[in-house]
Amino acid sequence: MTVVDTDRIEMAEESDELTLDKLFERLERMPVPEGYKVEIVEGAVYMSPQRQNHWLITADIYDQLRTQYPRTRTASDVRIDFPGHLNGFASDVAAMVKGAEPSATGRWRPQDVEFVAEVISKSTAANDYGPKKAAYATAEVPVYLIADPCTGKCHLHLMPKDGEYRVETTLDFGMDVDLTETPVGLKLATGEFPRD
Repeated sequence: MTVVDTDRIEMAEESDELTLDKLFERLERMPVPEGYKVEIVEGAVYMSPQRQNHWLITADIYDQLRTQYPRTRTASDVRIDFPGHLNGFASDVAAMVKGAEPSATGRWRPQDVEFVAEVISKSTAANDYGPKKAAYATAEVPVYLIADPCTGKCHLHLMPKDGEYRVETTLDFGMDVDLTETPVGLKLATGEFPRD
């Protein structure tokens, strides 16, 4: 008696190349727990729980950006494919350049992103400080802000060139992040950012 494994045959007939679209299609079929954010960093899938303090900081940044950006030019936890090997990030907050529109697939292009903020979660902090920072710099995102409720500090990264940010500034929560000389054009207040 011969047993035919149709799933293996179908998989063998498909391209062996792993793509972000294939990974996300598989993730969509998986039961991801409610309240978890899912993204792919350098081909690895990360799921992190969303905490109240994380949400409060994300919402505060978004609310302040809305003074300069219409809702249609912002995104939160929305997939954007960045340079590098299998980087499908769901940035906590992203703001796009004037005139930018999602592609035919409904996704923003990395070259249209002019501001990204990531709020640190302990389980994925290494990604925000490492490979995601490098991918944002490679994509030449002009402003990358890390808000770290574990340390009570913001890390501002500016002037991307050759895959690195040339200017890095660290500020304590409570200090304004001056973005007036950047494309963002505002001072971001951090006085209400909670700490973990």
